[in-house]
Amino acid sequence: MADSTGSDVATVDGTAAKADHQARPIFDLIEGFVHELRNAGLPVSLSENIDATEAVRHIPIEDRNAFKYALAATLVKNDAHWKTFETLFEVYFSLRGREYALDPDADDPFGDFDFDDDPSQMPQGDGGQGGGDGLSPEELAELLYQALLNGDQTLMRAIARQAVKRFAGMEPGRPVGGTYYLYRTLRNLDLDSVLERLMDQARNKPEEALTPFQERLEQDEYEDRIDQLRKEIEAEIRRRLVADRGAEAMAKTLRKPLPEDVDFMHASREEMVMLRRAIYPLTRKLAVRLARKRRHKRKGPLDFRNTVRHSLSYGGVPAEPKFRHPKPAKPEIFVIADISGSVAAFARFTLHLVYAISNQFSRVRAFVFIDGLDEVTSFFESSDDIAEAIHRVNTEADVVWVDGHSDYGHALEVFWDRFGREVGPKTTVMILGDARNNYHASQAWITKELQHKARKLFWLNPEPKAYWNTGDSIVSEYEPYCDGVFEVRNLRQLERFVDNLV
Repeated sequence: MADSTGSDVATVDGTAAKADHQARPIFDLIEGFVHELRNAGLPVSLSENIDATEAVRHIPIEDRNAFKYALAATLVKNDAHWKTFETLFEVYFSLRGREYALDPDADDPFGDFDFDDDPSQMPQGDGGQGGGDGLSPEELAELLYQALLNGDQTLMRAIARQAVKRFAGMEPGRPVGGTYYLYRTLRNLDLDSVLERLMDQARNKPEEALTPFQERLEQDEYEDRIDQLRKEIEAEIRRRLVADRGAEAMAKTLRKPLPEDVDFMHASREEMVMLRRAIYPLTRKLAVRLARKRRHKRKGPLDFRNTVRHSLSYGGVPAEPKFRHPKPAKPEIFVIADISGSVAAFARFTLHLVYAISNQFSRVRAFVFIDGLDEVTSFFESSDDIAEAIHRVNTEADVVWVDGHSDYGHALEVFWDRFGREVGPKTTVMILGDARNNYHASQAWITKELQHKARKLFWLNPEPKAYWNTGDSIVSEYEPYCDGVFEVRNLRQLERFVDNLV
């Protein structure tokens, strides 16, 4: 009996050890993938890494989609990070899985496809063996048409691989991006003509004629299938590029900055859209953070006299310390923003953020300038839509004095003459700009006076620190009179700065 029990235990332990040994490569892959995510800027904690490792124990590893979404559910916390996650997943795992294996049969995408169910799809080319290499261009086009007509995913995948092999012109070691290969492949497939043929087939069915609504539904369905084919072609190109250059090199090539890391001054149109989407959840988070910090500041210094008085109820032992409870006033914010040229986007997003969390301040006043200065507070107070108010700032503010080139000295002079007396000990002044003054007089004495009168004076610069004090940049003339000069090139740095406002 003892031997039998011992044998059973040994068997169970051996099975567990074997299973753990088989799972080890998967866990190593996840560890490497998490490292890639962190390199791309995604915040993945140790506990989330452990959750991902545990999640994949409960899914079929051979199911690529299940594996992908299990990792996404445990590693991605922000929908703005999804695109980055998906790109890195497709690159990092492009050579994993049976259908992506680089084996001797990989060059024959029709090797595993069974044409026996439909003899009309049997290739009749020179190959004669059912392989894709024997297909003529006309036969491949006919297979493409049939695959899209029937929504055959397996056939579409096979056609995608054969199309890339034939038309992309990929050469090992050639430093060409995947977009070029995709363009060449799609140009040769002529998907617009295929879509037109599919729609003609739908319109000429022997049944009753299609209504405009039914025709639109048919077109949407075929366009969706064509989009799926494009994705299969992109995946095949990516697979071959990774095989040639390596997963890590491709991950670096395709890696795009997260919305919070996009540089304000060099953002593309698409990245600007990403920034606008990202700023709304950021403002909610910052409002909660500022409110929490203000609550924590309500516990002041030890009140010794009150502590001793209450200690009498404990026999003279000061067991319950008492503190003074100050009532911290919400600061008043003055924002003075340069809206010229490339710094305009930075000013726009900063104004957007400050007004979105304006309930954390007693009041927010906004001033914009180029070489002249104008107050635009009324634009924000008269509209519930911050985006609309910022549009009015860009189109209606009177900010040009002479030639429309930045003149910080004159703008500060105008501010000091018109509004300087309204700056007080509860006022925090924020100056937004790159301090490129086009070689005009700096009038740095005004920042000295502002710092003396105000609670705090901060300067936010959207340029990299390496560029400060080069050319016509005069940051060094203003910096001695500021409580802080911050490099704020993206939303992540702007978020970090906001803590200084409480």
